[in-house]
Amino acid sequence: MLTPFYGALFALILIGLSVRTLRLRRHYGVPIGPSREPVLERATRVHANFCEYVPLSLICMALLEMLSGPGWWIHVLGLSLLAGRAAHAYGVSQLEEDYRYRVFGMAATFTVLSLSAFGILGIYATAGVL
Repeated sequence: MLTPFYGALFALILIGLSVRTLRLRRHYGVPIGPSREPVLERATRVHANFCEYVPLSLICMALLEMLSGPGWWIHVLGLSLLAGRAAHAYGVSQLEEDYRYRVFGMAATFTVLSLSAFGILGIYATAGVL
């Protein structure tokens, strides 16, 4: 199984994003909820967006892998997700944002989700289960 390796990497990244957000909340005195501090708002959105997309992406990758998706393909998906999430986090974290990072990040994330989903459906279709 290769997906747990990527799950571990993403867990460490999530901890980093969480600590960053917690430090900023403490620095600006905002214990919960939105703030008027652009740096904190951006850090919060980076953290939240990560939490919104990474779990389902990893689940779909793991399901594909369990259904005998090729190992090289899991690596392609995992590295693409890693690159996409890194680009998105960098782009959204910038006060003067270059939207190309956000767009690339979301496109990579959507591609991983789509290819994983279509791969799963393709395996089921070729097995005659559907």
